Amino acid sequence: MAEVHSSGILLESGTNEIEIMEFTIDGSLYGINVAKVREIIMSAAVKIMPHAHPAVEGIFKPRDVVITVVDLPRYLGIDKEKGAKDLFIITNFNKMFIAFRVNTVVGISRISWTDIHKPDKTVSGGSEGVATGIAQCGKDLVTILDFERIVAEIAPETTIQVNEIDQMGPRKRSDEPIWIAEDSILLSKMIAECLRKAGYVNLRMFPNGRELWEALSALPQDRDLFQDVALVITDIEMPQMDGHRLTKLIKDHARYKAIPLIIFSSLISEEMRIKGRQLGADEQMSKPEIGHLVDVMDHLLGTKQDG
Repeated sequence: MAEVHSSGILLESGTNEIEIMEFTIDGSLYGINVAKVREIIMSAAVKIMPHAHPAVEGIFKPRDVVITVVDLPRYLGIDKEKGAKDLFIITNFNKMFIAFRVNTVVGISRISWTDIHKPDKTVSGGSEGVATGIAQCGKDLVTILDFERIVAEIAPETTIQVNEIDQMGPRKRSDEPIWIAEDSILLSKMIAECLRKAGYVNLRMFPNGRELWEALSALPQDRDLFQDVALVITDIEMPQMDGHRLTKLIKDHARYKAIPLIIFSSLISEEMRIKGRQLGADEQMSKPEIGHLVDVMDHLLGTKQDG
């Protein structure tokens, strides 16, 4: 059993670097952000759950926590028998523990987000494919999987819920310009749908932090900044430039630091909160909490929704 400790990983914030854990399935290299990994254990017997998603093997209880096991080869459409030496990568994101079956774990590479590129549609499986990026780790090309999308497909009730907005009741329309950096096409659509339903209709979406930063830097200097961007929402994990680097650039800049900035990510933990605070983020929250996000936006923008 190998436990992955995050305390020694990327202690300096805003460097635009990531630790990628490389693993194999049927001889092909895949990767996951180390920040999502809690430990690696040998595969174990699981209890089958009726009516579960075909890729869900079942559940097991390694200590005192019941964890769902996802057969990652099966999810990816790879017809391969389970091996006695298979491993479970136990992850924690979106406030959930989930185990993913893989064949082997190769190691960890520390790279820049600029070394991760969006795959084309033939590799990712279309506009909403499961490959979120292709990373150059040394001499190897590693496919970074969109684990948030995998979980959203397997268990839709665990991801962003539009009904959280419905429960807020009637809301006023706001034309405040909101800029959002989110690389997942699926989650970007879900966030935009929820915010528009909440009355925030003036949205500008960016697939990564770099494109948002470039657009911000290109704004006219003689114009009121808040006419163009009243608030920024950013994910953490993104190719080219991550959310922590984007936050650092904005909050270290004399002109842009006044823009309210929310980090909205599946990776929010106490350690990540400390990093975000050090970088100057105004608020941080876990990605499923879309209702909470809207409440915080209302507060930061001074939006009154009382009738």
